Amino acid sequence: MFEWLSWFTHMENTKPFVLVLFSITFVLILFYVFTNKDRSKRFESYKNIPFQEKDEDGQSKDRKDEH
Repeated sequence: MFEWLSWFTHMENTKPFVLVLFSITFVLILFYVFTNKDRSKRFESYKNIPFQEKDEDGQSKDRKDEH
């Protein structure tokens, strides 16, 4: 039933398969990182998260404005 799994037990089969799998994964990650232009705007908005506080209403306010 699972004879196809025995193919993975041989190192001469597993090593090239894993190399191809990691190479494809690496290329996909690079493609994801460098193709979306909206990501930079989103990351810019994330940089101020540590400086935000919640007030009594649950709304976030910027701590930099208090100084």
